[in-house]
Amino acid sequence: MSFDRSIKIAPSILSADFANFGQEIRAIEAQGCDWVHVDVMDGHFVPNLTFGPPLCAAIRPHIKTVMDVHLMISPVDPYIDAFAEAGADIITAHLEAGPHIHRTLQAIRGAGAKAGLAINPGSGIEDVEYLLDMVDLVCVMTVNPGFGGQKFIHSQIDKVKKLRAMIGDRPIHIEIDGGITPETAPLMSAAGADVLVAGSAVFKGGSVDNPSVYGENIRTIRAAAEGARKAA
Repeated sequence: MSFDRSIKIAPSILSADFANFGQEIRAIEAQGCDWVHVDVMDGHFVPNLTFGPPLCAAIRPHIKTVMDVHLMISPVDPYIDAFAEAGADIITAHLEAGPHIHRTLQAIRGAGAKAGLAINPGSGIEDVEYLLDMVDLVCVMTVNPGFGGQKFIHSQIDKVKKLRAMIGDRPIHIEIDGGITPETAPLMSAAGADVLVAGSAVFKGGSVDNPSVYGENIRTIRAAAEGARKAA
């Protein structure tokens, strides 16, 4: 994975057809997505239960871009190796998920994956400053984690601006997860984000039998984000 700050669209398969993950992934990649985002939830750290390492291993052969695995679980450390072995390119853990996040980030990198740090809407970025040399990505949650289809929390725009200034020239992605649409994508790209996770906004109206809709949705989000960045 080489680093650049171009706008990347990362569809969340939480909004895909669960019975056809392989076809759905091939469809969104063929239609221009940059990464494939996998939301892992444990029913404990967040009020929902989704996927585990076996699912990641099963879909890995279908992913030709980047497998971006977001762990909304606690504890995290016992599962890092399993997700790395399942083929995750990026493993993101939550600042709030345990008392030793520095150790968790070390373990992720030690397992051979890029290390991501996620922060909830109610968390500040003060603690992030002391972890920047340990991370490849910071994921700012713009909804409360646990469910897709939630409304975007606008107070996070200022958080992203501050985070962008804090990161400076470091090769760290700023990812936005939650409520991304053609209307909110420009707000985030102008604030400094470069990776936009979108679930329903990508998959709505399309299917593996009509994948061109996925492409239209991806292009619309990307164009809105890139236009706002140029104007900023």
